[in-house]
Amino acid sequence: MSIITLIIKREFITKVRNKSFIVMTFLSPLLFVAIAVFVAYLSSMKPDTKRIAIHDKSGLFVQEFLKKNSKKATYDYQDLTALDLNFLKDSISAEAYEGIIYIPKVQDTKLLENKIQYISNDSPGIAFIENMQDIVANKLTKANLEKAKLDTLAIKKAQAKVVINITKASGEESLKGLNEIKIGIGGAFGYLIMMFIIIYGNMVMRSVIEEKTSRIVEIIISSVKPFQLMMGKIIGTALAGLLQFFIWACLGFILLFSVSLFFGVNIGPVSGAQDVLSAQPEMSSSAALYIKELWNLPIAGILAGFVVYFIGGYLLYSSFYAAIGAAVDNQTDSQQFLMPIIMPLILSVYVGFFTVINDPHGTVAIVFSMIPLTSPIVMLMRIPFGVPLWQIAISVTLLFASFLSVVWFAGKIYRIGILMYGKKPTWKELYRWMK
Repeated sequence: MSIITLIIKREFITKVRNKSFIVMTFLSPLLFVAIAVFVAYLSSMKPDTKRIAIHDKSGLFVQEFLKKNSKKATYDYQDLTALDLNFLKDSISAEAYEGIIYIPKVQDTKLLENKIQYISNDSPGIAFIENMQDIVANKLTKANLEKAKLDTLAIKKAQAKVVINITKASGEESLKGLNEIKIGIGGAFGYLIMMFIIIYGNMVMRSVIEEKTSRIVEIIISSVKPFQLMMGKIIGTALAGLLQFFIWACLGFILLFSVSLFFGVNIGPVSGAQDVLSAQPEMSSSAALYIKELWNLPIAGILAGFVVYFIGGYLLYSSFYAAIGAAVDNQTDSQQFLMPIIMPLILSVYVGFFTVINDPHGTVAIVFSMIPLTSPIVMLMRIPFGVPLWQIAISVTLLFASFLSVVWFAGKIYRIGILMYGKKPTWKELYRWMK
């Protein structure tokens, strides 16, 4: 057995036998589900009802606002036109009301487009302002149509409400919001890669720092080459991460299969949308269709892409982490070098969520899915939308070629820095070590 294999085995066994690794492997999915349920519960909670006073001197809009009152409404509009405006302003200061909608009396309703005020000590939300503007605009539009002697009822009847049904070329019913599901799945896997890279990269860095500060590395280096030690740590930790992901993938398949059976979704190759609809009552047909679409996604391609890009991205970034761990004496000194490493990961998440969701095959998405520092996350977000194999091949080739280049330079830093003590290195010194 080669020396590097022994180092890989040691690092792998050390990681997987750690109690925190075992606990978090099975606890992390439960925490993720618990957080998702908690967020859904918070979003379903009814916010506190806020009282809004209406001081409508024109008398045109008060009824329009009062129509919006209901038990589920967030805002409770109250007609207080009879009260003095200054008294109402004092009520705001006393927090009796959230705000006042002040509508003056004018000769021409056209002037009301810019004369209405909302008086409050707190800045109102954008949605509330837009809703208030819509109420006023609809009323003024109706008044303008009546002034022009147009039949408002006929115009309302003439307004069309269009609902576009989405179907596939095969005739099967498709779903709205399917792209959002795809970006959600791709984003979840991309985010997992980022977290894995940061967590396991830090493990490599901490392991190097611990061995360096305890002077154990001086004994180890007498038996192995620094490059072998660095690669053993990187690969051993990567295998521990892949084992953790494999366990999570198995748990995810079991959960998805169980939910599919609950909704009666036939996951065989001959089932269609109509079979799904007939298997369940109308109430659950939509959920069954969504589960059916999840099974139709390139699950094997997504999982294979995750493994490949996790390995490539982890090897690339962990080389940086290992070099930083060898160059510094403690984790505090490493902070100045970590920011340039983490920034590309953060950038790739933003590019994925703000670009891929709108145009997964656009120029920006393609370019960032080719750049090695961002491709592990951006390309994984694109794969659920269908990516040509030649683009994946180029992206993977560039990623692993970059790893080979980076690991060569990182090895130079590691070889010198692993035996350096008591001095904080600078970027200039790191550059000199690479030369």
